Amino acid sequence: QVHLVESGGGLVQPGGSLRLSCAASGYSFANFGMSWYRQAPGKERELVVDVTRFGTGTNYANSVMRRFAISRDDAKNIVYLQMHELKPEDTAVYYCTVRELGVWGQGTQVTVSS
Repeated sequence: QVHLVESGGGLVQPGGSLRLSCAASGYSFANFGMSWYRQAPGKERELVVDVTRFGTGTNYANSVMRRFAISRDDAKNIVYLQMHELKPEDTAVYYCTVRELGVWGQGTQVTVSS
């Protein structure tokens, strides 16, 4: 059974930083790409960033370019999203997904507010 659990969200001031984690189990983690999505109230869910299997390539949304960084630890079956220079418009529920398997985590709330 494929299972994903996000953590690390919380309340942060504009300009601050957070690191989100997604712990995966139930499949061959290193053989699949991973993605982070986010959904703000009243808005469509949007892609934040992809990382390919084995971490050989990444693709970032323009809105987070140079501020967010995805990484993966295939030995621990964890993918991270390091977020810097956070803005109020980054406020959303953040989800990780194994898109090829159609599996999503429960999400973790990020709130950026002064």
